[in-house]
Amino acid sequence: MSTPSPDRLSASTVVPPSTPAQDDGRTPRRALRATAVVLGAALVLAGCASPEPKVQSGLETTSDAPTDEPVDRPDEDIPADLVEFYEQEVDWTSCGSFECADILVPLDWDDPTRGSITIGAKRHLAEGTSMGTVLLNPGGPGGSGIEFVEYVPLIWGDPLLESYDVLGFDPRGVGESSAVTCLTDEEKDVYYAKTYPLDDAGLAEMAADAAEFGAKCLTNTGEVLGEVDTQSAARDMDVIRYVVGDEKLNYLGYSYGTQLGATYAGLYPEKVGRMVLDGAIDLRLTPHEQSLQQAVGFENALRAYVEDCQGGTGCPLTGSVDEGMAQVKTLLDSTFANPLPTDDPDGRVLTQTLAFYGIAQPLYSQQLWGTLTSALTSAIDAGDGSELLDSADSYNSRDSDGTYLDNQGEAFRAINCLDDRGSSDRATMDAEYAEIVAAAPTMGEFFGYGGLGCADWPFPVVEKEYDLAATGADPIVVIGTTNDPATPYVWAQGLAEQLESGVLVTYEGEGHTAYGVSNDCILDAVDEYFVDGTVPAEGLTC
Repeated sequence: MSTPSPDRLSASTVVPPSTPAQDDGRTPRRALRATAVVLGAALVLAGCASPEPKVQSGLETTSDAPTDEPVDRPDEDIPADLVEFYEQEVDWTSCGSFECADILVPLDWDDPTRGSITIGAKRHLAEGTSMGTVLLNPGGPGGSGIEFVEYVPLIWGDPLLESYDVLGFDPRGVGESSAVTCLTDEEKDVYYAKTYPLDDAGLAEMAADAAEFGAKCLTNTGEVLGEVDTQSAARDMDVIRYVVGDEKLNYLGYSYGTQLGATYAGLYPEKVGRMVLDGAIDLRLTPHEQSLQQAVGFENALRAYVEDCQGGTGCPLTGSVDEGMAQVKTLLDSTFANPLPTDDPDGRVLTQTLAFYGIAQPLYSQQLWGTLTSALTSAIDAGDGSELLDSADSYNSRDSDGTYLDNQGEAFRAINCLDDRGSSDRATMDAEYAEIVAAAPTMGEFFGYGGLGCADWPFPVVEKEYDLAATGADPIVVIGTTNDPATPYVWAQGLAEQLESGVLVTYEGEGHTAYGVSNDCILDAVDEYFVDGTVPAEGLTC
């Protein structure tokens, strides 16, 4: 019995539950992706919030009128071949309670003469006197800042919202920007549900499918596919910083957004303003090290859920915590050969891969554990995979009508394959898989053999041109949650150590990321840093 296995999982977007933008009853999604099988996005609320996400009137107080006053640009020496990008006049237009624009950046930062691509942006204007702009990235890679900025007034702190314009953008390759396109919706249904035996034939089929995926991305995307790496996206942020008139970049990134922010800091340490990296990724880790540590993170999150479930009423998992974990493993194993029936109108069944998605998605937030209990009860007691399939669909950005709401799965693969890739040597992958499964017996099998996902990608890995320490940067606040499944706490410790000016802040709790969805201690620490410049005390624990 074997299943497809991701190279690594990168969590994505912070979207609070019960938001006005989603009225179909599905759980909002936070992305969790994988390079070997292109895991879909699970854009769920981050953190084990106590209290509930903050609700305020920011959406109503922002002016509908676009800003038409000229922007006072920083006094900088711009290279001649980049002047047309840095000095462009951006046309901000009203889009509801926000302002929207397209910003031009070079297709190829190594050769700006090759042409331009478009970065879509949306901003929420400061509710008081603006101190400047905070750029945000909700993660992924592949998460939409344009989508996420709509929720910022609901969860971010009042002091920050009163003092800054907040600008969400879709990085190159994503959403409303020049985007990666690979599969049709029907092809995604097949690809995201597929399960492979981990024998010679199964791994060969996985490799062939991954190669076909890359070939379709190249056919449907063109030359942009080779230019969507994180380093290029970080350089795009410098253009955005300049065109909004800021001398330094103020930035808040979640999950993969911490990698994007740390990359910017490495490229432009002297231009780092007030930067917060929440749910951090340690850029020093190899793909295997990330896979191993993330598998353990999900194993620990599942164990915490099982213990909580068994301590309440109506839990389908009986006996000890170890026995409950074994029952989840039995369910996952059984769906390999015998997928569960569902009430899906298209006749889809719950495959083992979809069962994994459906279980992993609620582990992003303790607030979603009740939905996991209900779904496991239906699957274990009634043999009905409908609720787990709904969770997996939310995870994969699939709407109830069969359409996929974004290109996160495709962007995730394209960006990761340019940034880094694991070994595709069979002996090496076998050894790595054994290590992962030993460390995470219940969830680990889904985290191996990821090197196959990028083995035949149409473009090579992009050479890194930045300083991991970001020497000379202003203080960078790094936030880690102690039982974060997707970006384990040890990653936050590692990133804070890696950055010369890193300052670690710890949130003790469950779930993925903390700012805006955990507690007042985190909220106040971040707001005071952005607004007053007060750097949190080293080692602050909330």
